[in-house]
Amino acid sequence: MQTRLADFIRDTPEGREAEAILRKCVHCGFCTATCPSYQVLGDDLDSPRGRIYLMKSALEGAPVTRKTQLHLDRCLTCRACETTCPSGVRYGRLVDIGRALVEQRIPRSPADRFSRALLGFTVPRRRLFALLVGAGRLLRPLLPKRLKAKVPQAVAPAGEWPAPRHARRMLALAGCAQPSLAPSINAAAARVLDRLGISLIEAPGAGCCGALRFHLNYQEKGRGDMRALIDAWWPLIERGEIEAIVMTASGCGVTVKDYVHLLAQDPDYRDKAARISGLTRDLSEVVPLDAVPKGTARGRVAFQSPCTLQHGQQLLGAVEARLAHAGFEVAAVRDAHLCCGSAGTYSLLQPAISRELRGRKLASLEESAPDCIATANIGCLAHLQGAARVPVRHWIEILDEALRRKMPA
Repeated sequence: MQTRLADFIRDTPEGREAEAILRKCVHCGFCTATCPSYQVLGDDLDSPRGRIYLMKSALEGAPVTRKTQLHLDRCLTCRACETTCPSGVRYGRLVDIGRALVEQRIPRSPADRFSRALLGFTVPRRRLFALLVGAGRLLRPLLPKRLKAKVPQAVAPAGEWPAPRHARRMLALAGCAQPSLAPSINAAAARVLDRLGISLIEAPGAGCCGALRFHLNYQEKGRGDMRALIDAWWPLIERGEIEAIVMTASGCGVTVKDYVHLLAQDPDYRDKAARISGLTRDLSEVVPLDAVPKGTARGRVAFQSPCTLQHGQQLLGAVEARLAHAGFEVAAVRDAHLCCGSAGTYSLLQPAISRELRGRKLASLEESAPDCIATANIGCLAHLQGAARVPVRHWIEILDEALRRKMPA
């Protein structure tokens, strides 16, 4: 693709990166076959190819409109197009640059600004979010149907978290939403790793990974969250007390692995960010295949592979293999590459498209009549729970139960 970037961005780091990405695109359209928003809306401007044209025009200095903003807002940033693209177009990074540019040019409506500001203020603050979730559960019978589906009826207790006792130690991110919505996930991961001779710990003061505000287009505030998380982790890393950072939420994992790029222009944090990214592993990369002794007839599981796991981190089949080795029947899922519609705050900001995608995903997941649905990301878990007919759980909780049944404490 030929480009003629405008003077205001041509010689900036973002401009050079965007130009290199744009020039890889050959307009083939393979991306449209795996783009969830295009599958729902059927508009080429709601496909990666169409959005690339819109961003190219904006970067070349053409006027941008609310229509441009709308089509970029409708993108789930699932990055399925990156998995499909034969030319290696880094669409996810390009859309970050394009959205930041459009955000500067087009003012949002008061209602849109309010909803985004509210999400950006409340969700990353763990204690405030916990208070809101608790209040939502109390008031759940009085809430409108759509909002009621977002509030979990009950939260499973975390259960025992083994005290650190092993020489091998790994660091877990508690996150902002997960402790309120599913505290049992990290605790289950700690129990599984403890049996493997690894102590899982959390760092005091470690908060949001920055993904939420960054993808709400508060990009500098999101980077501020990233720096704060690095500061909370750094003493443990600097002292050499941990060998890896383990992510139990694939959405956080893909962001932290990308710190090396997101903070590359920050002279005070780029080296630390590169170190953090290099240490970060998804939980499926840490738990060995034979963590649970091979079993039989444990039930049927349908695994919903989050976009952040299969497209963002390119980890395909790792969780399914671990569940199958433990004796679960892992059901084949039709159109497993398509997004469930959660995508962080997308389900709140684009509810109609999100509900349509969730309905399609649940139809695929439930058509094999599984005993439960497993996933690897808290956002997907909470989103699917709102309409699923079977339990939705994190895969490490399922392995933890299987391990406790198979082995004595």
